[in-house]
Amino acid sequence: MIAIVDYGVGNLHSVLKAVEKSGLKAMVTADAREIEKADKLILPGVGSFGHCMANLRSRALEEAVIDYARSGRGFLGICVGLQMLFAESEESPGVKGLGLLEGRVRKFADKGLKIPHIGWNNLEICKPASLYSGLGEKEFVYFVHSYYADAPEDIVTAKVHYGDLVTASVQKGNICATQFHPEKSSDIGLKILANFCKEQ
Repeated sequence: MIAIVDYGVGNLHSVLKAVEKSGLKAMVTADAREIEKADKLILPGVGSFGHCMANLRSRALEEAVIDYARSGRGFLGICVGLQMLFAESEESPGVKGLGLLEGRVRKFADKGLKIPHIGWNNLEICKPASLYSGLGEKEFVYFVHSYYADAPEDIVTAKVHYGDLVTASVQKGNICATQFHPEKSSDIGLKILANFCKEQ
């Protein structure tokens, strides 16, 4: 069973339907006990870093998510769900993130481009990663974000060019996350979710 964390934000229905298209069972849950029992966990996120962290804490789910990520089982963060894995974000000074990955979340530099970065852009896959099994090196996926993870190169699995070349996805052991929305990325996104869901 794949559990999708319901903490009051995120494209929960879209993520659920996309996972189910992989032929696997999934559920949306705000129950820490169900999270603990899941075979895999997805942490979605939309909106601001501070709002997402406040909601996660107000529903007493922070510890359950951290414990799950440290359990060695498959963990996928999406969009702000990626950003929350870091300790801090320039979007919400003073708000602590989950602190599971090294690095910090930064705002795009002003280079005359529209912020937020919204729409389709191609991935530049940096290294082999389970999420991208069977995909080409320049697949197009859907982004909506004003902030990005400034992460160590050894955990960055793909980048995207928008003014600068910035992090599009990360993986450290069992923890992987995408800045883009696989659930909104058509057939490529479904393939990425299927790779995550079916990985042993």
